[in-house]
Amino acid sequence: MTTTDQPFQIPLSISLRDDARFENYYSQGNELVCASLSSASQGTGEQFIFLWGQLGVGCTHLLQASCHAAEPYGRSAAYLPLDELKHLGGGILEGIEFLDLVCLDNVGSVVGDRQWEEALFHFFNRIREQGNTLIIAASESPRNLGVVLPDLASRLSWGIVFQVQSLDDETKLKAIRMRASARGMDFSDDVARYLLHHASRDMNDLATLLDTLDQASLSAKRKVTIPFIKEVTGL
Repeated sequence: MTTTDQPFQIPLSISLRDDARFENYYSQGNELVCASLSSASQGTGEQFIFLWGQLGVGCTHLLQASCHAAEPYGRSAAYLPLDELKHLGGGILEGIEFLDLVCLDNVGSVVGDRQWEEALFHFFNRIREQGNTLIIAASESPRNLGVVLPDLASRLSWGIVFQVQSLDDETKLKAIRMRASARGMDFSDDVARYLLHHASRDMNDLATLLDTLDQASLSAKRKVTIPFIKEVTGL
């Protein structure tokens, strides 16, 4: 996360996963989504993008990847998971419209809260005036989020809306192997299938699990096998 010279405060240090990058996202079926986010990160694409999809499709990964992608272009960016920050109130959005890119995750977690909806509405207006980029993610489309404030409901559909498509099992296996390979981990298809059927199907959770297995494997100097997974994780 980077900063600008404009005065603003982010109440918590929200860290990005280092491996949450476009290069590590298996984009089959979501090629246009990734291309659009990449352009937006560089400041050459859409000003507003809304992503939605079921749990596990990788919206969080894509938002964090967008922040990472902004950095080489000298663009300031912030990733805010609203489900984690909801208790702090909508005031946390004050001032961040001066950032080149703002990514708001799990926006549905604050929908229905009048104070939060009004804060989001005013934030939309401010970031639009600044000409900066906003990317939002939720589990439902803007129409189905259940937004109470009519003006906010219209703002959520201002830009382009993408439904992020889920991967079928065979493609998800390839994604697991790709992420494991990026960490220097080489394991069999049987191991990948075991993880797919016994661990969380959320790709962010799988990424965290791969981190755990990688560290345990290096520490124990053992290859990642099904018995080793059971020993380390209890799966």
